[in-house]
Amino acid sequence: MGDLKTYTGRCHCGVVRFGFNCPEITEGRRCNCSICIRKGAIMSVPYFSPGQFNYVEGLDALTNYQWGDKDVNHWFCKHCGIYPFHDGPDRPGHYRVNLGCVNELDPLALNIDLIDGQSY
Repeated sequence: MGDLKTYTGRCHCGVVRFGFNCPEITEGRRCNCSICIRKGAIMSVPYFSPGQFNYVEGLDALTNYQWGDKDVNHWFCKHCGIYPFHDGPDRPGHYRVNLGCVNELDPLALNIDLIDGQSY
């Protein structure tokens, strides 16, 4: 898996905070489905497992939005409206992270791949 780097992140107001370990992040992912195109987030390519997180704080400040087939939990901070991550009901706690919420990272400087979510 290579050398691991520690990242920290938060929503805009800072109520939701998290830290995780993974190889250096060099790429991101965008999706063209109706919700992702509207929120404009650049997401992590992998889902990070609960074991990769050092901490996740402020979960009680999150609200969940689901639509369509309800196969993804889109988590938003109730206070500032920022979307820090999402997971699936079948694997709760395995998060794909909004790279715009990661403190040590410029997501616009990454190689960004597009997922054709409109076709799912």
